[in-house]
Amino acid sequence: MARRWVLTGQEGFETSLEYQKDLIIPSSQELGPHEVLVRMHAASLNYRELVIAGPIGVNGPITPPIVPGCDGAGIVEEVGSSVREFRSGDRVVTHVSPKLVESRGDDALAGFADVPPCLGQGSDGTLRSHGVYSEAGLVHAPTSLDLLHAATLTCTWTTAWNSLFGLKGREAGPCSWVLVQGTGGVSTASLQLAVAAGATVIATTSSEEKASRLKALGATHVINYRTNSEWGEEARLLTPGGRGFDFVIDVGGNETLPQSLAAVRVDGIILVVGGVGETTEAVPMSAALLHSCIIRGILAASRNQFRELVRFIDEKGILPAVDDVVFELAAAKSAYRRLKEKKHFSKVLIRIDH
Repeated sequence: MARRWVLTGQEGFETSLEYQKDLIIPSSQELGPHEVLVRMHAASLNYRELVIAGPIGVNGPITPPIVPGCDGAGIVEEVGSSVREFRSGDRVVTHVSPKLVESRGDDALAGFADVPPCLGQGSDGTLRSHGVYSEAGLVHAPTSLDLLHAATLTCTWTTAWNSLFGLKGREAGPCSWVLVQGTGGVSTASLQLAVAAGATVIATTSSEEKASRLKALGATHVINYRTNSEWGEEARLLTPGGRGFDFVIDVGGNETLPQSLAAVRVDGIILVVGGVGETTEAVPMSAALLHSCIIRGILAASRNQFRELVRFIDEKGILPAVDDVVFELAAAKSAYRRLKEKKHFSKVLIRIDH
């Protein structure tokens, strides 16, 4: 029998998340020609799910019931009659935007109009023991990772990959300087990828304990943004000749963008990948002119970029950093509380036992 969580509305995860058990597992005869039945073994959480579960805002409405979550990994059990890329027994990871792939191909990059149909919002996501997914919504898992760690890749790691390697001719490498903010999923993934590429990475955080973990992952310097409000300028002074950073991974939005602008070099790139900071006055686009830089918004990555990420992880032997606490599927509400209260490091994991 199958188990799953569903959102019954958008009144916050405490109210709207409902756990369902003793569900019928779909049979192979029920699969569409391009559908794949996956026995899920792990999932991980993202900030976007807290937004989706809340009152209708920037992400838009859902049509309940919907299974939340977009990050997940498992093993293929059955495939539809026209599926060619996967077969029973394959280890797979979910891709966040299968409908985009179906309509525009494996190289398509998502715009904001493509967000509502994504896993966990417009189609059933990963917080379930068994899931039927479109063939376009899966990639092969890295051979070097167990499924628990592979389940972290879908959203944050693809975003980090696109940020550092998505512009051809401007990829991060041994001569690059990269600034990451905090210890959330995209920031730690960017740190690990940049270090593996030979780049020099400076990180920010608010605690000595987290600073030690960032250094253990390869950060050359860590700046406490609570004790220095002008951390962008402090970070810039650490770069050669004070020139600034080639890549700044901005996760806070308007709260952190002024410091990102202070840190970036001329013709450097600020990657706007999130908005987890406090609500504050909007930073005008004209600021890019004043700092002579590129500002690039990122929404995950294409399916082909996801495949590139998988190959890189296997080649470099990268083990994604994860939180100290792993939750069972039935304890998903506790996992979301940990995420909301920002008590986690990097990625909050859900183990799905069978």
